[in-house]
Amino acid sequence: MKFIKESICFLFLASGCGAFTAFNPKAIQQANPSMRSSFDTALAALLSVDLEKPLGIILEEVEENAPKGVKVEELSDSGSAYASEYRDQLVGLKVTQVMGTDVSGMAFDDVMQCIIDAPSPVSIAFEIDDEVEEATAEADPAFEIGTAVQIKVIQEGNEDRAIDAQVGDNLRKLLLENDVELYRGLKKKLGNCGGGGQCTFCAVDFVESEGWEERSEYEDKKIGKYPTARLACMNNIQGPATIRIE
Repeated sequence: MKFIKESICFLFLASGCGAFTAFNPKAIQQANPSMRSSFDTALAALLSVDLEKPLGIILEEVEENAPKGVKVEELSDSGSAYASEYRDQLVGLKVTQVMGTDVSGMAFDDVMQCIIDAPSPVSIAFEIDDEVEEATAEADPAFEIGTAVQIKVIQEGNEDRAIDAQVGDNLRKLLLENDVELYRGLKKKLGNCGGGGQCTFCAVDFVESEGWEERSEYEDKKIGKYPTARLACMNNIQGPATIRIE
């Protein structure tokens, strides 16, 4: 029974229950993730993370056939959780909340339904131990979520421009909403993955940046030959930056 449930979980969470969307863990975000994470001071043992679908999280019951919640069994390398800065810490953690709803005492199928019904990004809280909490606290971002910053865009054939943004905004979404031609050429326009982190067509070169953490290992694998580039879909804005787009 456990094997069947884990397989079902993988299909739902890795597929995102719909079209691919941008993900950088708010890391994550978003880092980001690309990923935004925070500690509730009243719940110091919880790691709260916002992740875009597809999550790529494989879950299993804490106790087989008992309504005692679920824990992270494994991460798929195609999901936003794997691309986040916390991927090495998430495996083994119990899921305590989904979109603010306490799921720590729910049955497997009920937790799954909460995740499936949740919008993207999904806010998930994990129960962590003191060591993980301490390591996470050391990784506090330089700029708080919601801080006003500017993203300067350099693109051949167009005048340089500065776009007002907020820390936590998805970079790809910001560029498209401000009519930046992120996908130049028919191949990129028709062949882009829609923000799923697969095609690499939304890669942008970071000329300057402040407050940005190192890009994810997933990006190192996908665009390793471009050491200063990032996938716009996988990165939530962490601070001001100057980027160059082909």
